[in-house]
Amino acid sequence: MDARPALSPWVNATPLVFAHRGSSAARPEHTVAAYELAVDEGVDGFECDVRLTRDGHLVCIHDASITRTSNGRGRVTRLTLAELNRHDYSSWHRPSVPNRGPDAVVSVDDGILTLDRLLTLARDAGRPLRLLVETKHPSRYGGDVERRLVDLLRHHGLTAGGPASAPGVAVTVMSFSVRALRRFRALAPEIPTVFLFDIPTPSIWSGRPPDGVDLLGPSIRVVRHWPELVRRAHDRGVGVLVWTVNEPADIDLVRTLGVDGIISDRPADVLAALNRPPVSDGGRIEPATPPQTDSLVPGDGRLGPCPSTTGVPTSGV
Repeated sequence: MDARPALSPWVNATPLVFAHRGSSAARPEHTVAAYELAVDEGVDGFECDVRLTRDGHLVCIHDASITRTSNGRGRVTRLTLAELNRHDYSSWHRPSVPNRGPDAVVSVDDGILTLDRLLTLARDAGRPLRLLVETKHPSRYGGDVERRLVDLLRHHGLTAGGPASAPGVAVTVMSFSVRALRRFRALAPEIPTVFLFDIPTPSIWSGRPPDGVDLLGPSIRVVRHWPELVRRAHDRGVGVLVWTVNEPADIDLVRTLGVDGIISDRPADVLAALNRPPVSDGGRIEPATPPQTDSLVPGDGRLGPCPSTTGVPTSGV
């Protein structure tokens, strides 16, 4: 099975460009403002991390604690959604690139972003978008994370056998945990999965994903040191998405290697480097028109993965 064609929804538009935690160099990560800016910049899709709250809600946050990205303290899994919403998740941010758009300073006290709200934002964007969802592990709730995720995707019509589908939205699930990806595959086999890694094992080195996983998601560090990994994966028909690609030299490298997707904190810079300037129409920026297809959700082909820094050092994607 060749997974790569399913990664390319638009003719001559590879690699796909994904906003890592939204356009997170310019706006606070995992906020509505960051994702709305990414839509206006013309990205192909979003990346987000999800964790489960004490009362069973999936929220978009990278760290296990809210300390770095809010004015509060505490672990996400030990707080309810109402408790998380008491804090501000935007005023901490100091943009590493100039803010784009009419508001030079972004500070909106609208609580923590839920995955439900992000899916609604993607659905209402008015054009096709791909959403890369990373389930964070280890978690005290174990497999409940994937089960809740499938329930929410089904609610939005993004799984087989659910209600009417969300038009223009395609979801891919990724994780550093092979066990989590296999668990998700058992629950929703029609949704593509990506294995994220920062150290290639002998099997990964050959370009082969773990059993039950579709795509490979190496860090840019891996690709810098072992660029031949991309060719080996492509020789097997396996797609490669790289995180987190922010620097001009790294953008040139992954473009030369022909990767299938680029995850970046600075998606507008990546799009510009790829000669994909957005088209402005009455102040709103729109992407190129996609060709007509029967479905925007990959079938046998599989899409994928995730991410890394936002100017503040953190571990993992």
